[in-house]
Amino acid sequence: MTVMSDIGASGHEGLRQSVILQFTPNWFAAAMGTGVVAAVLAQHPAGSVPHMLGFALWLGDAVLFFCFSLAYGLKWMLYPRQAASIFRHPVMSMFLGCIPMALATVGNGFLLYGQGPWGERAVDIAFWIWCLDVLLAFAVAIGVPFAMFTRQSHRLEDMSAVWLLPVVAAGVATVSGALLLPHLASPEMQMQVLILSLLLWSLSLPLALGILVILFLRLVLHKLPPAGMAATAWLALGPIGTGSLGLLLLYSFGPEVLTANGLGAIAPAFGGAALLGGILLWGYGCWWLPMAIAITLHFIRRGMGFNLGWWGFTFPLGVFVLATQKMAALLALPVLGHVGEGLSACLVCIWLLVGCRTLIGAVNRSLFVDPCLM
Repeated sequence: MTVMSDIGASGHEGLRQSVILQFTPNWFAAAMGTGVVAAVLAQHPAGSVPHMLGFALWLGDAVLFFCFSLAYGLKWMLYPRQAASIFRHPVMSMFLGCIPMALATVGNGFLLYGQGPWGERAVDIAFWIWCLDVLLAFAVAIGVPFAMFTRQSHRLEDMSAVWLLPVVAAGVATVSGALLLPHLASPEMQMQVLILSLLLWSLSLPLALGILVILFLRLVLHKLPPAGMAATAWLALGPIGTGSLGLLLLYSFGPEVLTANGLGAIAPAFGGAALLGGILLWGYGCWWLPMAIAITLHFIRRGMGFNLGWWGFTFPLGVFVLATQKMAALLALPVLGHVGEGLSACLVCIWLLVGCRTLIGAVNRSLFVDPCLM
C-alpha cells in the first residue's frame, strides 16, 4: 500500500513538473485557432452541418480555455518565481497576448451560438466576458511593451512578428465590442461600447502597423527567421484582419448607435470612413497573404519541424477570412464570397493538421517546454 502511495505521489509530482511547471501561454493559441474556426463556421445557416460542427468546436474552445487557464493559474500558484520569469523572456512574453484573444473567441461564441440555447442570458455572459477581455487586453498592451523597454534585450535581427501579439489583443476586443452593439438594449450602453471599441482599435492598429514597418525592414536586412518561427509570417494577417473586420462591423452597427444617441448628423460620415478603412486594410492583407504562403513554402522545402507556433497559421487566417466574408456580404460581391469559401476550406484543413499534431504532442508531453526556465 505504501509502495502504491509512493508511486502515486511520484506520478503526481511528475505531472506537475512536466505539465504545470512547463506550461506556457502559447498554448492559448490553440484555443484561439479553434475559436476562430468556430466563428467562421457560424457564418453558415443555423441548423446546417457546418453550423452544428462550429457549435461543437466552440464548446471545445471553451473547455480548452478553461483547462489552459487552470494550468497557467496553477503554475503561478505553485511556481511563482518561475512563472514570473516570462517577463524577462523576449519571445515567450509576447504570447501573453494570446490569453485575452482566446477569451474573446469564447465570449463571441455566446453571441454566435449561445442565444438559441440560453436566450438573453447569453448576451449578458458575452458582455461580462468582453469587459474582462478589455481589461486583460489593455494590461497586456501596456505591460508587455513596458517589459520590453525595461527588462528584456532585443536586437533587430532577432525580431519577428510575435511582437504583434500584445497589441493585437485590443483589436480583437474591438471586434467583440462591435458584435455586442446590436444586442444591447440601452442606447447609452451602446454608445459607451462603441466609443470604447474605437479606443481599443486605436490602441491596437497604429502600433501594429508600425511594427509591420519594422518587420519589413528586418526581413530585408536580415532575411527570414529560423524555420522554427516559420508560422510567424502569418501573424501579420492578425492585426490587418481584425482591424478590417472591426471597421466593417462598426460600419454595420455604428451609424444606428450614433443616431440613437442624437448624433445622426455624423452617422453617414462615420459609416463611410469605417467602410473605406475596412476595405483598404483588407487590401493590405492581400499583400501579406501570398507573401506568407511563399515564406511557408520556402520553409517546407527546407524542412519545418512541428511546434506550438504552428497555431499561428490558424487565427490570423481565420480573422482575414471573417473580414473577407463580411466585406462580400456588405458589398454584394459574389467573387469575394467564393474567395472566402475557399479560404475557409483551407483554414479547416490547417486546423485539422495542427490540432492532430498538437494532440499527439500533448499526450506524450513533448510540447510542454518552457524556454524561460532554460
